[in-house]
Amino acid sequence: MESNTNGYVVVERIRGKSTITRCFSKYPLKLINPNKVGSSTNDAVWIYSLTYGGGIVSGDAISCGVKVGDGCTAVFTTQSSTKVYKSVGSKCSEQLLEASIGSKALLVFIPDPVTCFSTAKYSQKQIFRLVPDSSLVLVDWITCGRHASGEKWDFAFYKSTNNIFLEGYQPLFLDTVLLEQGSISTIARRMQDYLVIAMVILIGPQLKQVQNQIQMDVKKMMSDLLYIPSGALGYNSRGSSSQCKPAFIASCSAFGPKGIGVVIRISAMTTESVYQFLRRHLSSLEMQLGAVPYHGR
Repeated sequence: MESNTNGYVVVERIRGKSTITRCFSKYPLKLINPNKVGSSTNDAVWIYSLTYGGGIVSGDAISCGVKVGDGCTAVFTTQSSTKVYKSVGSKCSEQLLEASIGSKALLVFIPDPVTCFSTAKYSQKQIFRLVPDSSLVLVDWITCGRHASGEKWDFAFYKSTNNIFLEGYQPLFLDTVLLEQGSISTIARRMQDYLVIAMVILIGPQLKQVQNQIQMDVKKMMSDLLYIPSGALGYNSRGSSSQCKPAFIASCSAFGPKGIGVVIRISAMTTESVYQFLRRHLSSLEMQLGAVPYHGR
C-alpha cells in the first residue's frame, strides 16, 4: 500500500517511549504530529489528519496507512469534521485507511464526524489488523450536513465500511453503513428527526474497564430514558401513541471470542450530545493518552 498512498505513519518504541519514526503525507492529505497535546509524562503520540482546502472534493481518492508497533500507544484524530463537497457527475470521493496494531499496543482512532454537503457522494473503508493482546478504540460517525441551511441528509451517497481482523485475516468485526437516496424514500425521511448516527468500538485488554463501565452506563441510561410510568403514555384521536421520540438512543453489545470487543451504536438529534457522550465515556483514557479525547470540541 505504501507505494501509492497519500500518507503513512509508523510508531515504534524507541528508548522506552512510543515514537513516530516515519510520518509521510502528500496532497490532498496532510498529517501533523504536534509537539505537545497532553501531559509529557504519558507514553502516547498524537497524529492529526486533515485535507488541504478543508475538505474532500469529487474524484479525490485518499489512502493512508498506520502501523503501531509492539507496546506503543498512538492517537489518530482530526481537527474538525471531514467535509465532503458536491460531487460532479458519477464521481465519488473515497478514503481508505489500513492500520496494524502490534502486541500490547493501543490505537485510539477518534475523528470528528463526516459532513456531506448537498449531492455529495462519499465512500470510506477502514481496515484494522490486530493480534490477541492489541487494543483499539474506533469512533465512526456522520452528521446530516448543514441542516441549518436546509441541507438535511441531502447528499446522494454515503458508505462506511469497517473491517477488523485478528492475526492477519481472521474476521473479528465486519460492518458497513450505507445511506443512499432512493426513488421511493429519501435518506431524510428514513432518518426522521435524527441528525447524527455514530458507532464506537472498544477492543482489547487495555480497555476492559472502559468496556464494562460503558455497557453499564448505556444500559442504565436507556432503561431510564425508555421507562414510561403507568398512565403517562398519551394517544391521539386515532388511538396511536403520541410519545415523542428520544433525542438520544444508544445500544451496546459484546462481540468476538470471550467478548473481546464492545460496539455502541448511537442515533442523536444533536452533534453536541454525541460529543458529550464521547468525552464522558472516553475520559478514563486520559491517564494513557495524556489528554481527554474530544476535549474542547
